[in-house]
Amino acid sequence: MTLSKLFELANASGGTLYLMALLLLVALTVIIERSRYLSKMQQDGESLIDLLHDGSALNKEVLLQALQKHENLPHASVVHASLIEPDTSDRDACAGHLEEAIMREVPTLDRSLWVLDTVITLAPLLGLFGTIIGMFGAFSVLGDLQNGAGQVTGGIAEALIATASGLFIAMVGLVFFNWLSTKVRMIVHQMEILKVMILNRRFGSQQPANARGTLKAV
Repeated sequence: MTLSKLFELANASGGTLYLMALLLLVALTVIIERSRYLSKMQQDGESLIDLLHDGSALNKEVLLQALQKHENLPHASVVHASLIEPDTSDRDACAGHLEEAIMREVPTLDRSLWVLDTVITLAPLLGLFGTIIGMFGAFSVLGDLQNGAGQVTGGIAEALIATASGLFIAMVGLVFFNWLSTKVRMIVHQMEILKVMILNRRFGSQQPANARGTLKAV
């Protein structure tokens, strides 16, 4: 298919193919940017968890070194919150402050994903709209008795390209949207792990009340 033919199809679709090309470009931009960002955040988050996995890693000097090394990570806000927490705080107060730090970082991780979600929804609808416009042009040649049927058939086939393009963009976007959403959940899970690690190393693990009651009963 030549370039001139593509422009002809785009014009026959009422310009919707041009809009879908723009949607594809926007989707690819979001996919590439978010994939690089979230993949790096997840990989560096694993390194930070490994660094703090040792019980002695709760030392403030080690935490400060980890904070400086991973200052660009969303996980760093959890470490920073633990460093500025007063020594007189109890476990519940400290947990609340760490959870607040996590919640403040979630919008940064979700940034631009709404654009990809919009593309997934809009692309098939735009493709269908382009097909309908193309079919108007296909049926306009019915007055030609000799060549009308063939032109209508060919016009409908060309008009369906818009629908196929919209579905293709939506399928590609959906695969990457689910993949990126999974990465966001994994990074949030890493921050939750950091929160629990810090709490356990600072206050010790808590024994459930029902477990203590069971031991006493025995």
